[in-house]
Amino acid sequence: MKNIDAILQRIEGKRDELTSLTQALVRIPTVNPPGDAYEACARFLGERLAKRGFSVEYIRSKGAPGDHDMYPRVNVVARYEGSSDGECVHFNSHIDVVEPGPGWSMAPFAAEVRDGKVYGRGTCDMKGGLASSVIACEALLEMGVALPGALEISGTVDEESGGFGGVGYLAGLGYFSRPKVHHVIIPEPLGVDRICLGHRGVWWAEVETKGRIAHGSMPFLGDSAINHMGAFLHLLETQLQPKLNQRRTQEPVEPPGARVSTVNVNSIHGGQMAQHYSTDARGWPTGDLPSPLVAHSCRTVIDRRFIAEESLESVKREIVDMLNELKLTRPGFDYGLKDIMSFIPTATPQDAPVVDATARAIARVLGREPRYISSPGTYDQKHIVRTGKLRDCIAYGPGILDLAHQPDEYVGIQELVDSAKVMALATLRLMGVEDTD
Repeated sequence: MKNIDAILQRIEGKRDELTSLTQALVRIPTVNPPGDAYEACARFLGERLAKRGFSVEYIRSKGAPGDHDMYPRVNVVARYEGSSDGECVHFNSHIDVVEPGPGWSMAPFAAEVRDGKVYGRGTCDMKGGLASSVIACEALLEMGVALPGALEISGTVDEESGGFGGVGYLAGLGYFSRPKVHHVIIPEPLGVDRICLGHRGVWWAEVETKGRIAHGSMPFLGDSAINHMGAFLHLLETQLQPKLNQRRTQEPVEPPGARVSTVNVNSIHGGQMAQHYSTDARGWPTGDLPSPLVAHSCRTVIDRRFIAEESLESVKREIVDMLNELKLTRPGFDYGLKDIMSFIPTATPQDAPVVDATARAIARVLGREPRYISSPGTYDQKHIVRTGKLRDCIAYGPGILDLAHQPDEYVGIQELVDSAKVMALATLRLMGVEDTD
């Protein structure tokens, strides 16, 4: 169709603008934690969209985890009302990024362009996807397409730390529920020819083993909580992990290594507070000094990812059973267990409108059928489904998932352009404008 071809050509002609927008977003270092520059990034996005005719709201998630005056959790939601009544298509992107970390061959927030790629922290995860959604929507408006319903674009915070101050907070206020919103596309970096239907489940918990403090020169008078933790970790490795390796899901989780259940020990803290030791030229200590104590407490955080074929209750029970076994068989063993957060697996049906519309758009733009996948880790779909009660939600966007959180993270410029085209055509179909086949 001529109109469709014109829209695709319009987006192709905005290649440089799309690249520049990605660079501008990356150059705002919205590192989480602690939550740097959230408001600056939200206002940059909001001011741009306001000039294009969107009404813009800035919503601070007061009372959410991490929110305080030094690092306010500021989200932006922009809405464009169409020419008549209809359904709302919403593009949601998180604006926070993880710390750069070591190993970069270039400045992580310089957003350099090399060999058809934009490099920098957040290019892939997920400011490139945010930029593509903006350009897709702007192209539709610039072409004068009569849109029934509404378009929404949001930039939300804290996805990397659970999304409670971002999509979780907004979902609680009704921003991701009918009749305000009907279809949601989250431009996470899953690949331009792949549609992500959902994600595995997660249970984060803190296990504390308990001991008895004593002088370090007479450890036999105390009871080391660190030794008790070692016994628990041994069971994790020798009893639980082999069982998990045998559990495979039928869901199309990518990469294939994540199609089994997993457990990761995220951190361990035991005994004295973390200290930094150093010596001078004589070999004398110049930094912190230890004191001779037997550890009376040791804490570890476990990250348990589970598949759709498991229940959250059974996942928790396995850990509790192991701890209780140690309490019965290991002298002096005692423990505490705290839930940190948990989310059950999600999966949008493959025949859902947003899936069908995106699949048809991928076929039109790329000339091949999409692959349907599920994510190894959770993303903000969990809040939209659980709190917003909205199931017509997928993740689709440019970038390679394996590059997320890595040094020299990048997104391909052609991927940015192709995904913007797919987003535009999917939007037209979801709004019932015309057939895009």
